[in-house]
Amino acid sequence: MEKETVIISLGGSLIIPDDIDIDFLKGFKNLIISQIKLGKKFVIITGGGKICRKYQEVAKEISEPSSDDLDWIGIASLRLNAQLLRVIFREYTHPKIIKDPMESLVFDKPIVVGSANKPGHSTDWDAVVIAKNVGAKKIINLSNTDYVYDSDPKIDPNAKKIEKISWTEYRKLIPEEWNPGLNSPFDPIASQLAEKEGMEVVIMNGKPLDNLAKYLNGEEFNGTTIY
Repeated sequence: MEKETVIISLGGSLIIPDDIDIDFLKGFKNLIISQIKLGKKFVIITGGGKICRKYQEVAKEISEPSSDDLDWIGIASLRLNAQLLRVIFREYTHPKIIKDPMESLVFDKPIVVGSANKPGHSTDWDAVVIAKNVGAKKIINLSNTDYVYDSDPKIDPNAKKIEKISWTEYRKLIPEEWNPGLNSPFDPIASQLAEKEGMEVVIMNGKPLDNLAKYLNGEEFNGTTIY
């Protein structure tokens, strides 16, 4: 039987919310290894986190960076996070991080760690492209957000959580265009491609990790499914 390949877009907000979250990374490693022992393979795409935005803000304060400039700063930060993940999972990972989502993946190990390739989109897009290349139809988007909401819960106290939503309706809730540092559950460029490819994306909080474990085990979980 072909082993299931799980695509995870791991938000930088979980890796480095303020400082590197060692407890989360230890728990994440243990969970993924337990799933590998059940026969699963993983592609993990890392985000940049708060440190990425800090660098971008400093650049904007001192200079007048272009969108591409800001994207390159973001790419550098998430590549550092990707290297951290690769080393954390050392004996289970392909020895090099994947920078170009279009390249063929070699699963000589059960985990492949990836990062961004070029400006113009987020790691969400890279995750969708990789999912397409390996024939996966589901992507797990882990961040510090519990659900997709009908409005920003940080601003609107009456924001309602959404457990299931179509791509058509979801895309009405987010901006139409990508810009560096965009804070959206799943970015607009990636959403367009995922809809075109008929993919399902699950948005969930990476904490507690028990929730991710429930999803991976086919149990009920807390989060939003976009289809």
